[in-house]
Amino acid sequence: MEEEKEVEPPPQQPNHHTQHLPQVLVLGSPTCLQTLKQLYSHKFRFLIPNTSLHSLSAPLSSISVVICSASFPLTASVIGLLPALRLVVTTSAGTDHIDLSECRCRGIQVAGAGKFFSDEVADMAVGLLIDVMRKVSAADRFVRTSFGGATWSFPLGYKVSGKRIGIVGLGSIGMEVAKRLECFGCTILYHSKHKKSTVPYPFYNNVVDLAATSSALVLCCALNDETRHIVNREVMLALGKEGFIVNVGRGGLIDEKQLVKCLMDGEIGGAALDVFEDEPNVPKELLRMDNVVLTPHCAAFTTECIIRLCEVVAGNIEAFLLDMPLITQVKVG
Repeated sequence: MEEEKEVEPPPQQPNHHTQHLPQVLVLGSPTCLQTLKQLYSHKFRFLIPNTSLHSLSAPLSSISVVICSASFPLTASVIGLLPALRLVVTTSAGTDHIDLSECRCRGIQVAGAGKFFSDEVADMAVGLLIDVMRKVSAADRFVRTSFGGATWSFPLGYKVSGKRIGIVGLGSIGMEVAKRLECFGCTILYHSKHKKSTVPYPFYNNVVDLAATSSALVLCCALNDETRHIVNREVMLALGKEGFIVNVGRGGLIDEKQLVKCLMDGEIGGAALDVFEDEPNVPKELLRMDNVVLTPHCAAFTTECIIRLCEVVAGNIEAFLLDMPLITQVKVG
């Protein structure tokens, strides 16, 4: 019997009410997309591919604006399919998924989420730190599976208050994390690309030394060639058997294979991860560990921030169309 061929859905057909609106191509699945459509479909014609870029009703050569999520790699090859592209707006604070060098060569402007996620991500970082050190999620699972046992015997966690916390990346998010942890009486230490003369916290030139004197590391920095695997096996061993790692930056900041090995061998105390090297894939070994807390790259998103994010995304597009400065422009070179 002849094998059935997969049929690609027909191209999207434009609504005659929106044909005159500026076209905006949406790549990936931005968390704010549904709200963005509800609020701004009267201003922009959002083009959302069914399967591939070629499934669009509009010719690729006519698209000058792209919105993309952190999960969509905007590579040079994708950019090459869009000869009229002049603006990329990402719904994330990070830009490691965008080929900024290609954007610079092509004269394409880039806008990000700026500092609008700082409070949300900092809240989550502190929440994850408390969770993994005090075993909150593990205790919840324990109670749910105890089935009314006569006695409870649950392993002790670690106190958070008063600990020495090393922050990797003292930008807007890192500073908000520091402010929150100071309220717990924690001593703040940090490593950043440059020493900051305006902060009172001790600066460490390298992450190994920072880890050696910290009870926990909180990763808040951007992912680039310099920071990829900035937390490697040497850093984990320096952190030690009672040390913890919280990552709300990017998965590639940690050597994930070495993290799994160190956790399995008891070389570090635990980890709380909102991001992973190969999202949405998570190493299966982590799923079975009670000293690991996992969340689905959601640190930045709350009900309140989605509205603000939509306003920033739309504001950047409107500024571009009016030939005005972008609200949250990203340096591309």
